[in-house]
Amino acid sequence: MKKLISYIILSVILVFMAFFGFKAYTQATLYEEATTELVSYQDAPQQAAFQLERIAKSLLGDLYIDERRILLDGVREKQDKAMVQAKLYALYFMALLTLMLLSFFLVSLRTFTLFGSLAAMVTLIFGLITPILMVTIHKEVEYLGDIVLSFESKGVIGSIEKLFEGGDVVVAIVILLFSVVTPVLKVLSLLFISLFIESNFAHGIVKFFKMIGKWSMVDVFVVAVFLVYLTANEGDVSRAEIEVGLYFFLAYVIVSMLVSLSADKMLHRLKN
Repeated sequence: MKKLISYIILSVILVFMAFFGFKAYTQATLYEEATTELVSYQDAPQQAAFQLERIAKSLLGDLYIDERRILLDGVREKQDKAMVQAKLYALYFMALLTLMLLSFFLVSLRTFTLFGSLAAMVTLIFGLITPILMVTIHKEVEYLGDIVLSFESKGVIGSIEKLFEGGDVVVAIVILLFSVVTPVLKVLSLLFISLFIESNFAHGIVKFFKMIGKWSMVDVFVVAVFLVYLTANEGDVSRAEIEVGLYFFLAYVIVSMLVSLSADKMLHRLKN
C-alpha cells in the first residue's frame, strides 16, 4: 500500500513537472518572438523611418499620432510578461524537481531511480528544445542611432540544425552525439536498470556510463552553452542574455548525476 501511494504521488509530481515545463517552454518561445519583433524595428530602414517620424512629431506636435511608439510599447509589454511567466513556470518546475529528489529519503532506491530517470528525461527534453541563450550584436550609426546587425536565439537542437545547414557537419555530429544521443541513452539505460535490476546487463550499463559520464554531464553542459556562441554571426557581442533553457539543461546534469549514483548504490546492495 505504501509503495502504491508513493508511486501515485511521484507520478502526480512528474505530470505537473511536464505541465510547468511545457508552460515555461511556451512562454520562452513567446519571449523570443516578441524580442525578434522588437529587433526587426531596429534595422537601418526602420531606424531611418523612426528618425523621420521624430521630425514629423517635432513639427506637428500633439497633432501627430505616434502609432509606431504605441505598437512598440505593446510588444515590449508582451515581451516583459512572457519573460516573467517563463521564469515563474521554470521556478515551479525546479521546485517540483527538488521534491522529486527529496523523495530519495522516503522511498526505495529502485523507486527513486525509476522516477528520477523519468524526471531526468523530462528535464532533458525541455533543456534541449527551449532557447538557452539570446545574442544581439549592435552598432551605433551616425544619424540613425543604435542599429541591430545580428540577432540569434536558439536552443541546443536549434544550434545543431544551424551547424548542419552551415555545412559544419562534423561539429554538428559530435555535438549531437554527446549533448543529445548520449544523455538520452543514459536516461533510457537508467530506466532499464530500475525496471530490470536483476538482469546481467544492468551492471555493464552502469560501468559503461561511468566511463563516458564526464561527456554526458558537466562537459556537455559547457559545450552546449558555447555552441550557441559559435553559431551566432561573427561580430562584437553587445548583449548576451541567458534564457530558461539553460536552467533546464543544468538541472538535467545534476539530476542525471544523482540518479546514476542511486542506480550504482542499488546494484551494490544487490551484490551484497
